[in-house]
Amino acid sequence: MSAARRRLLVLAAAAAAWPRLSSAQASAWPARPVRVVVPFAPGGTTDILARALTPELSRVFGQQFIVDNKPGAGGNVGAAEVAKSPPDGYTLLMGTVGTHGINQSLYPRLPFDPIKDFAPITLFAGVPNVLVLNPAKAEALKIATVPDLIRYAKANPGRLNMASSGNGTSIHLSGELFKTMTGTFMVHFPYRGSGPALLDLIGGTMDLMFDNLPSALPHIKSGKLKALAVTSSQRSAALPDLPTIAEAARLPGFDASSWFGLLAPAGTPADIVDRVQQETAKALATPALKERLLAQGAIPSGMKPTEFAAYIAAETKKWAQVVKVSGAKVD
Repeated sequence: MSAARRRLLVLAAAAAAWPRLSSAQASAWPARPVRVVVPFAPGGTTDILARALTPELSRVFGQQFIVDNKPGAGGNVGAAEVAKSPPDGYTLLMGTVGTHGINQSLYPRLPFDPIKDFAPITLFAGVPNVLVLNPAKAEALKIATVPDLIRYAKANPGRLNMASSGNGTSIHLSGELFKTMTGTFMVHFPYRGSGPALLDLIGGTMDLMFDNLPSALPHIKSGKLKALAVTSSQRSAALPDLPTIAEAARLPGFDASSWFGLLAPAGTPADIVDRVQQETAKALATPALKERLLAQGAIPSGMKPTEFAAYIAAETKKWAQVVKVSGAKVD
C-alpha cells in the first residue's frame, strides 16, 4: 500500500472517530462559549481583527466568543491546535494568508493540512502591508523614500535589520519579495507576532518592517513609525498620500497584501459554518464595523464558505510562486 493511500485511510479513520453532532445539537449551538484562536501574539492585525469581530458574534449568538492567542512558528502552532480540535463549532481559527496561503510552500513539514483539516467559513478582511522604519534610524541614515532605502541597502548589505511577525507571514514574504526585486540584502528577524516586533521597531532594536497596515497605522499617525509605501497594487484609502512600492520604486507587479478569515476544524456541521458566515457578513455590512475597519486600512469581505475555499486555493498557488521567486527560507 502506498504512503499516500495509508495517509488517506488514517485521515478517514480519524474523521470517523470524531463524535458527530445531531441536527438538534447543531441547531442548539452555541450552548457554551466559543474559542477563537488567534495564532499570533496580541497587538498584531490578526488579534485586532479578531477582537473587532468577537463582540459582534457574542451579541448575536448570546454566548461569549473568546479570543485565545496561541503564537508560534508563523501561525502554525495555533492553526495546528484548531485542526486537531473536535469539529463541534466551539473552536474556530482566525486564519491568515500565512497559515493558509504561504506556509505549506515555505515549511518542509506542517503539523496540519491547510485544505483537508479545515472548513473555510468566511474571508473577514484583506489589508495591505506597509513599509515602516524607525524614525530616528531613518533620519540618521537619510532614508526618506523607497529609492533612498534601496540605495542604502545596496551600499550596505546586511546592515539593516528587518523584523516580521514570523516566518511565512505575508510580512516576512513582503520583505523577501522586496529584497529579490531590488537586489538588496537585509537580515530577517522573525517574531511571534506583529505586537512584539513593533515594540522592538519603535524602540530602535529593529530598523524596518513590512507590517500589516491596521497594526502599524496608529504608530504611523503618532509619529512613532515612518511610513514609506504600501505593498498592495493600489494605494490605501487609510493613507491616500502614501505611494505603493510598485510606483515609488518603479517595481511593476509588486503586490504582497494580507488577508484574514475564519475557519473551523474539518467536519464541523455545515449549518454552524453557514450561520457563522451569515452573521459575520451581516456584521461587516453594518456602518459601525465597516467604517471602523476601513479607517484601520482593512477592506471588509464576508464571502461565502465555497467562495472562501476557492480563494484559499488561488492564494496558495499565487504565494507558492512568490516563495519560489523570492527564495524565502524558514530562519
